[in-house]
Amino acid sequence: MPKKKLPKPKAKPQMEAWFENAGITQEETITDTLEKNYLPYAMSVIISRALPEIDGFKPSHRKLLYTMYKMGLLTGARTKSANVVGQTMRLNPHGDQAIYETMVRLTRANECLLHPYVDSKGNFGKHYSRDMAFAASRYTEVKLAPICETLFSEIDKETVDFVPNYDNTMQEPALLPATFPSVLVNANMGIAVSMASNICPFNLVELCETCIALMKDPAHDILSTLKGPDFPGGGFLVYDETELRRVYDTGRGSLRLRSKWNYDKAAGCIEITEIPYTTTLEAIKDKITELAKAGKLKEVSYARDEIDVNGFRLAIDVKRGTDPDKLMQKLFRMTPLQDSFGCNFNILIGNQPKVMGIREILEEWLAFREECVKRRVFFDLNKMRDKLHLLEGLKKILLDIDKAIAIIRATPEEALVVRNLMEGFTIDEIQAEYVAEIKLRHLNREYILNKIADVDKLRAEIEDMEDILANPKRIRKIIENELKDAAKKYGQPRKTMFCYVGEEEELPEEDDTPDYPVHLFLSKEGYFKKITPQSLRMSGEQKVKEGDCITVTCEATNKTELLFFSDKAQVYKCRASDFEDTKASVLGDFVPVKLGFDEDEHVAGMVMTSDYMGTMLFVYENGKVSKVPLSAYATKTNRRKLTGAYSDKSPLVALFHMSEEGSLLLRSTGNRALLCSTEQIPEKTTRSTQGVQVMNIKRGQLVVGAELPTGERLEALEGFRVRNIPVAGKLAKDLEEPNQMALV
Repeated sequence: MPKKKLPKPKAKPQMEAWFENAGITQEETITDTLEKNYLPYAMSVIISRALPEIDGFKPSHRKLLYTMYKMGLLTGARTKSANVVGQTMRLNPHGDQAIYETMVRLTRANECLLHPYVDSKGNFGKHYSRDMAFAASRYTEVKLAPICETLFSEIDKETVDFVPNYDNTMQEPALLPATFPSVLVNANMGIAVSMASNICPFNLVELCETCIALMKDPAHDILSTLKGPDFPGGGFLVYDETELRRVYDTGRGSLRLRSKWNYDKAAGCIEITEIPYTTTLEAIKDKITELAKAGKLKEVSYARDEIDVNGFRLAIDVKRGTDPDKLMQKLFRMTPLQDSFGCNFNILIGNQPKVMGIREILEEWLAFREECVKRRVFFDLNKMRDKLHLLEGLKKILLDIDKAIAIIRATPEEALVVRNLMEGFTIDEIQAEYVAEIKLRHLNREYILNKIADVDKLRAEIEDMEDILANPKRIRKIIENELKDAAKKYGQPRKTMFCYVGEEEELPEEDDTPDYPVHLFLSKEGYFKKITPQSLRMSGEQKVKEGDCITVTCEATNKTELLFFSDKAQVYKCRASDFEDTKASVLGDFVPVKLGFDEDEHVAGMVMTSDYMGTMLFVYENGKVSKVPLSAYATKTNRRKLTGAYSDKSPLVALFHMSEEGSLLLRSTGNRALLCSTEQIPEKTTRSTQGVQVMNIKRGQLVVGAELPTGERLEALEGFRVRNIPVAGKLAKDLEEPNQMALV
């Protein structure tokens, strides 16, 4: 008999769902993807990694310092850095190298911080050098610097919150209860997602004085006590009160820093002993070498690194007869020997990034510090209350020690001792437990009297602490005393001094571009050549693309400024020196590519100038002509591109640069022409002006040609001259065809 086919077993429901959805992709908008995937990462970087909090530390700094504190490195001997790095990984899971690099920045040897938090031994590199690398963690040793006492002196008194670490095996502080405004004492830089922070350091003594002054007078002028940033590398701050006040008020701004130098006349060299905090020795050397090779620093013969155990030193050998003051002004202008520090005081306040000025930062820190002091006082108050409670129970026992002994001896079970003492002396369980734990040798009157002798003093201290908690002025006084102690114990003289622009001559910027005669050529298609007279004499015919021709030929110098007008009503500015010297046998530079023209933008004309004198004439197809002074295209800054160079209401036919008034010939498709004086065209100050109607044209006709005739050509065209404008012009049967007219 044939076997019956057994029915297929039914698939499980979850398997059916899996097969149904297999290979199917679900559409999701980009905003949903960013919100689910990128936004949590961005918030993590902002809150948990890149930006400092009001205690002045990022999470990586805080985890490292707290680990060292728990290792006993505040008072103990140094230990290997590798040991600290390994212990820190219990709090910071980002890897040993990242932790060690964080430690390097906090060390005294690296010279990155004004007040280093880590006392170090070994090679930790230098902040001012790119190439001086730090040694491996197994070779170096560290411990906490004495200033860390201000960070951890009260951390065990519940002054700050503690949170679980990443694997929930231990607790770490959310903030450190620093007794001085550490957030502004040491430089701190962080780059988060879509935002950054860059905080400059300030002198500890000045900062503490400013805090105290603000507590006494909220309207205190901060600049009167906080003179300016103080960088660990020293140097000079170019004093600009307006910019400093802007930084102090808004938290944003730029401060100029200069190197400290002196001239050794005997050795014929300039010695740089302090450089801006924002640059490195190698960056300065590389820039000086580059400029010297390019011939822009002819006074310098050599720059060498002379750093030794005595500190930083960069020697610049100068040629005989060089004025060191003028050379330094030139170096400040052209090299990182003068640099700027961009301030961006972006700090996390309650897990929210906020850019604040100095006053607001100090107010936030004072509020944070007040909370720390309150929590510390409350912690000590509770401890004293507990102690007083125990001593009051002990005082009741003092009235009849024999009774207490009798109760204990008469109690048959140990578990009943505390209860019997509570009933015998009317004390609570905690007091009875304390009495029951007293050693037999201490059950004498003298011991108990000594113990309870300070009850009155303890009560007075408790009342004092309760008064502190109820009186904000007393809390501010405690903070003031702590600030004075920190300034006295850890303060140091200012390292960064001030230089005032009014005290030195600001030399104008020198133009080092070599100047020599050149011949300039521009083709109809937009190819440009710059050829020296010597090369031109030895050259043959000018090479151009098929169908192209040279439309502009002129003599100029290498420093001549060039204005390339495009057919999109824009002008691109440059110098002849921006183009390389070439030969007649090459096509030259394609101007739209060289100057970065927009797409489908072409050269309409070129104008040369050295003083922006004269006027511009723009002729349009609708018969209008605009007259604009060339000075309208001069700019104070080195802007390369100007929009609205001329009117775009009608297509441009021709443009001319005139040094003096002359005659203008216009030719239309209606076979008409007119000759007028350019004095008849009024001058406008706006570049994009539409001008005035010069030639009246019929519907469907256009102006197709224009020229500025002179000499015999002008005499031949006098018959087309008109007295007034606008006019339709005269018939021009005897003139050349418009497409045969040469436009300049």
